[in-house]
Amino acid sequence: MKTKLFSFVLFLVLLGSCKEPKVIEINTEKLLESVKILSSDDMQGRSFSAPGNLKARQYIVDQFTEIGLQKIVNNDYVQEFTHTFKGKSRHEVFPMVKPKPLDDYSNVPDTTATGGNVIGMLKGQTNKTFVITAHFDHLGVRNGKIYNGADDNASGTAALFTIAKYFKDKPTKHNLIFAAVDAEEIGSLGADYFLKSYRDKANIDLNINMDMIAHSDYDPELFGSGLYHYPDLRDPLEDIYSEKITLLFGHDDPENKEQSDWTYSSDHRVFHRAKIPFIYFGVPDHKDYHRSTDTFGTINQDFYIEAVKIIIQAIENLDESLSE
Repeated sequence: MKTKLFSFVLFLVLLGSCKEPKVIEINTEKLLESVKILSSDDMQGRSFSAPGNLKARQYIVDQFTEIGLQKIVNNDYVQEFTHTFKGKSRHEVFPMVKPKPLDDYSNVPDTTATGGNVIGMLKGQTNKTFVITAHFDHLGVRNGKIYNGADDNASGTAALFTIAKYFKDKPTKHNLIFAAVDAEEIGSLGADYFLKSYRDKANIDLNINMDMIAHSDYDPELFGSGLYHYPDLRDPLEDIYSEKITLLFGHDDPENKEQSDWTYSSDHRVFHRAKIPFIYFGVPDHKDYHRSTDTFGTINQDFYIEAVKIIIQAIENLDESLSE
């Protein structure tokens, strides 16, 4: 009897260990092409309100139009906003000749600049909503060098197109809002404007934020951060299996001295402060982070493709779980 029981338990263990990855069909050539375009020199690093940023924004509009996403902001994809920079923040964003003394910014004039999010939606089967975000701005040109921002965050922005295309003919229970947000690098101004302007916050079940998902300097590891704050989201993510990437959880516990805390590291912080659950997908800082070497040539293409497939599975699982 003990032998039979042991054999049955062993069978269950082996059955669990033989889990097959789900097949996710996406257009990988289009995904990589979009990253390459968004991080090309033509975009001049996509700095907030600069011509290259506007060029990137138009490219995103063209992709949303091609996919056929629904417009939800004044019958337009673009949601423009303005921000006035003063004193030190103005000098940091729009540098001028260094004021003297160094801590005196009284002679720095106020500057009002215009940015813009690109917002589109796939209608779901209920009135509940997932907001899927990725910022498209980056650092621009500094000291004559273009900061292309391929991983940060052309990777997340291009993933929006692929994910939207995947779900176009696979209706979810939740509405899926795809938000390519501006001005993350200078304080999540775009995400903040989007959420403050959105009229149905009570029906946002989740924010899924993607910021740096294409470059792993370590073992192929992608982090899903946020479960420390929202542990009920764990089970749907633990059901994801990949043979190519390890999906890890963490970087969200302020008491964990072994890891940096990413709770406020990107646009998901805006949703978290509004008490809206989030899952942030990203990788640890790498050798090209915020350097001119963050180019299309330095991303890990196979890793990136698999990361996008994992995020698609996460959306599917969370959509089902949070609809029960």
